[in-house]
This record gives sequence, structure tokens and C-alpha cells, in this order.
Amino acid sequence: MRTDLVSEPGDATRPNEDFAGVGLPACGQGGCVIVLDGVTPPRDGAGCLHSVPWFTARLGGALTELTVSGRDLTLPEILERAIRRTAEEHADTCDLSHPRTPQATVALARWSAAEVEYLVLSDAALLLRGPDGTVTPVLDDRLARLPRSALVSDALVDARLRNKEGGFFTAAADPAVAARAVTGVLPRREVRELAALTDGATRWTEMFREGDWTALFDVVAKEGARSLVERVRELEAADRERRAFLGRGKTHDDATVVYARL
Repeated sequence: MRTDLVSEPGDATRPNEDFAGVGLPACGQGGCVIVLDGVTPPRDGAGCLHSVPWFTARLGGALTELTVSGRDLTLPEILERAIRRTAEEHADTCDLSHPRTPQATVALARWSAAEVEYLVLSDAALLLRGPDGTVTPVLDDRLARLPRSALVSDALVDARLRNKEGGFFTAAADPAVAARAVTGVLPRREVRELAALTDGATRWTEMFREGDWTALFDVVAKEGARSLVERVRELEAADRERRAFLGRGKTHDDATVVYARL
């Protein structure tokens, strides 16, 4: 197995809110890839004493441990337990019912000698490449399918759409959200490589339209994960007025890419 990982903050003066991990079981067979994209809270707070990096580090750590050790658990069960474990760490000090309690998007894959399991929640992305070179994107597109008119303000999104039926879901404090994830299982022979990315890295395809998912995967596999992030940064720098995509909230976003050749 070969892996390549890069995670870069969008702003060098602020901590990176993403999390990335690669896990290998002690038996040496199989492995897992985990990517989280922490949701930046509004300036008026989120009812929590802790930062988003605090949250993603704990949720990511729990996911890594459970994914490697809990071979008898499905990925939704693992996400459910990891959310519950993380919530218990600050339930006594923080308002976990707040709509902006620390939360994250998730891309998770685990493989054994027989199969590849995957889970995606919200706008992280998982790309699977087969032996014939075909790239299959695994996406949770509920947020992307919402009309722009429904996303005009944070208050409207929080009140009507965030972690609500008819809206979109993230990994926050409710373990039940794990059942909302996009999941599946494929025979190991059908997946030769995979890449997990936060939306700060998928901007190359989704926002700037520089190439499709296959072209993006080619950049990562042939030039390296850092090359993709550098390309995104060049495009962002050339479009500081955010004309390429009017809904782009940040000039630069945290960008994370994890590649694995199985």
C-alpha cells in the first residue's frame, strides 16, 4: 500500500480545522482513510467552550481507533460511537443543542482483503478508481442540491436546514446522524486506488471547473496531493474578488487530500 497526505490551512494565522488520518491494523492487512472538515462557527459563538480543531481531533481520533479495531462494526456504527464518545467529552460544559455546536463533514473508507467500505457525510468527497481507470465519486450532494435562495444567511440555514430533514447533515453531537450518511461496500478487486478530500481541495473541480473527477484524481495520483492543493491556491489567488463562484465564503479554505493505492 502507498499513501500520500497533505493538509494545509486556508489562512496561516488560523488553525487548520481539518483532520486527516491513515490507519493500519496490527495484523498488517487492510487499512482505513479518514478525512474531516470542521465547520467554521459564526462570530457570535456556538455554545461551546472548545474550538473546532479540538472537536475534529477528538472525533477523528475516535474514528481512527474504532475503524482499525472494530472490524465487527459497520462504518455507520463506528461514526455513531465516535460522535457519542466525542459529545460525552464536553456535554457537561457546553450547549450541544446549539445548531453550531462543533461539527464536521466526513469521508471515511476501510478496506480488507475482501472488500472496500465507504461512508461520506456532507460535502467531503471520496473518489474510488477501479483497475480499468474509471473514477467513481462518492458524494453526499444534499447541500449542493439546495436552492441558493435557501442559503442566503447563516441564521436561515441553521434554523431550517442544518441537521434537519429536507436539509443536510453533519457529524455534530447527535449520534443518530450516522444513519444519514452515504454508504456502500464494494469488492476489493473493484478498487485499486482511492482519494478522500475536503471541499477546500475539491474546489479545483467543483468551483473552478478545471477538470472532472478523473482529471482531479490524475493530478493527485501522478503529481501528488500537494500539487492539487497548490493548483487550488493559484486559482484562489487569481480570483480574490470571488467572481468565479459567487457563493464562495472564503478566499482560501483549509484543504486536505489523502490518497491511497491499495
